[in-house]
Amino acid sequence: MHTSHDPTFVLLSLVVAVFGSWTALDLFRRVRTNHGQARLVWVATAAVAMGLSIWSMHFVAMLGFDPGSAVRYDPFLTLVSLLLAIGATGGAFFFAARDGARLAHVLLAGAAMGVGICLMHYVGMAALRTAVSMGYDARLVVLSLAIAIAASTAALLATRREQAFFWRLVAALTLGAAIVGMHYTAMAALELTPAAEVRMAPFGGPPYMLAVSVAGGTLLILLLALMASLYDQRDNVLSALEAGGVVYWELDLRSKSLHVSARGKEIFGLKRDDEITHDQFLPSVATEERAKRDQGFESVLLTGADYDDEYRLADEARWVNVRGRVLKDGRGRPRRMIGVVLDVTDRHEAFAAVTESERRQRLMVNELNHRVKNTLATIQSIAAQTARRAATPEDFRRSFEGRLVALSETHNALTRGGWEVACLRELFQHELGPYSEEQFRLEGPATPLGPRQALALGMVIHELATNAAKYGALSTPAGCLRVAWAVQADAATLAIEWSEHGGPVVEPPSRKGFGSRLLYLSIEKELGGQAELRYEPDGFVCSLVIPLADMKTQASGAKDFAF
Repeated sequence: MHTSHDPTFVLLSLVVAVFGSWTALDLFRRVRTNHGQARLVWVATAAVAMGLSIWSMHFVAMLGFDPGSAVRYDPFLTLVSLLLAIGATGGAFFFAARDGARLAHVLLAGAAMGVGICLMHYVGMAALRTAVSMGYDARLVVLSLAIAIAASTAALLATRREQAFFWRLVAALTLGAAIVGMHYTAMAALELTPAAEVRMAPFGGPPYMLAVSVAGGTLLILLLALMASLYDQRDNVLSALEAGGVVYWELDLRSKSLHVSARGKEIFGLKRDDEITHDQFLPSVATEERAKRDQGFESVLLTGADYDDEYRLADEARWVNVRGRVLKDGRGRPRRMIGVVLDVTDRHEAFAAVTESERRQRLMVNELNHRVKNTLATIQSIAAQTARRAATPEDFRRSFEGRLVALSETHNALTRGGWEVACLRELFQHELGPYSEEQFRLEGPATPLGPRQALALGMVIHELATNAAKYGALSTPAGCLRVAWAVQADAATLAIEWSEHGGPVVEPPSRKGFGSRLLYLSIEKELGGQAELRYEPDGFVCSLVIPLADMKTQASGAKDFAF
């Protein structure tokens, strides 16, 4: 008997199938990028979208089918057909989306999905109530099943691959057309036989109104699913940016309203709930940076180039790198900007540290050159003075070697202090260490000395100790040496008194030796201090007064010594 399909309904069913295929492809991507419970949620969402679109396409197409008699549908079987479409799609998506799924699993899932879709179609046909009897051409039924399996398998294979927009569109059009083709192949298998006239009330409502309602409702649901997918993608991107310390921002160039992510508001010193404009944001930029920032921003709006600038914020401690891109409307006019902000404070601090380090590895090299020259000059002077007064080569070797060792130990003390400070007590302890502790007493704090003072006093202390060992208190077991020093805050000077007792009778020398000359050159000429030598009958006394003006910056470091 004669049957027909309304072209309007055919076109509407194709639209629903294609849009449903596009939605399912997009949602399935969310399945693959999620895990655990979130994956199950997206599997269910994709299954509902795909199953509903297939069922809706079938129902809309059936509304455009005229069997030559009034029709109605069994509600229960109609519902079962919907559940079959959703269940078959959901099961196939679940197995195809597993991390360990192989090609064989996908093919098996595609076959199961195709069978389920075919069952959905024929159960939906069984829900049809009309005055004619229906039969099917077995060959076309098999062909419709083959098309359903092929379309389902192609859909699952397509969803497993990352695709560009164009290829996703081609896949959605192909899958939608295949699903529609499956339906109309199955409809071509339908064989209608006139039956006894039975009075049947037609299905309530005009078919056009019902078809538009079903298709519109389905498209609305699919649209909401797509919006949920887009929102989830956006939320994932923003979460990833936040986790990486990257700030996201959007600027409406017309209203000047500015949206900044939570991390960005924190960086710019804003509250999380603040609604801000571009003009309200500007005070967070350091004053001296605003002119450069404004110039770069205006240049981007004129040229359309990407925005990339670094500037310091008003809190004086933070640097940011702001990047953005201009988006234009249909007329080519700048409409809004989007971009990211990176906190580059660590980078600027690292650059500053490197610069400071280079200024210091150069200062130290210059200082080293200066000190090496001074040391060589000192050694040259020591050698000349020692040779001038040595009676024999052996006497020269012994005196010269002792003085070099004293100079070396002073260098060691300075090295332990980073060549910035040395301890006066350590200098005394080293020179007097070889003697019995009962023969000497040290009285004074752990006074810090600068390099110049340490080198000068180190040589002086060595000469005083050598003289005491040869001619003074340390030359006899009964002798005793007392060294006392103190910082006189009122006069900003360091006073040192070296006094010997119990040694041989002391007499003033007939001529000045190396030690006397060294005292004069080191204390008075080098350090600008005063040196007084007293040859008292009870023992030799040396009083030294040294200005502390050059050592004020080291005074605070005295507490750090642990000698």
